[in-house]
Amino acid sequence: GYRVLSPDRIVHEKTAIEFVRVPAGPFLYGDDKKPIELPEFWIGRYPVTNAQYKRFLDANPAHPIPFSRAGWAQRYNWDKKTRTYPADKADHPVVLVSWNDAKAFCDWADLRLPTKREWEKAARGDKDARLYPWVGDWVDGRCNTSEAGVGGTTRVGQYSPQSDSPYGCADMAGNVWEWTATWSDQEQSGRVLRGGSWRHDLMYAHVSGLYYY
Repeated sequence: GYRVLSPDRIVHEKTAIEFVRVPAGPFLYGDDKKPIELPEFWIGRYPVTNAQYKRFLDANPAHPIPFSRAGWAQRYNWDKKTRTYPADKADHPVVLVSWNDAKAFCDWADLRLPTKREWEKAARGDKDARLYPWVGDWVDGRCNTSEAGVGGTTRVGQYSPQSDSPYGCADMAGNVWEWTATWSDQEQSGRVLRGGSWRHDLMYAHVSGLYYY
């Protein structure tokens, strides 16, 4: 079910998602930079796009489409009759997706969501305790947070390669929040999200930042 691009990159044929390899070993985790050891894992190079998510919906016609009545969400709602995403957003990350939707997508694809620690290692790397996926401090124009003034999602990889993580992952700062498999520490009141979004500022986009819903 995979097409090999290189020893560190593959394409999952069922979803057309490109994965990158994160090797086993330690990295510095969290704001306190605690050494954590993780086994090898693979993670999507980009957030899941509308076009990729449509493969799941086409195979599961009873599953609800991404749709919300919130004012900000109107331009992202899928058409209820055609079950199709907005015409200009095929390569944008899919939004209006709950954790259960993300889990259903992964189950269908024989994949899984990353843990919060896996996500952070993929974003931060293992050589230093960087605050953002790139080396050094905040740099304007490196990602789609509120500082960019875009006011909406951008196509995945638009800020590559200057904002890519050490393993080549894109959009790990800004654009859209990304679900993980991990429960929050607050009495299991939600699942951990990471990476920030176009609606939030740079303080939410650093690699050790946590949010839950």
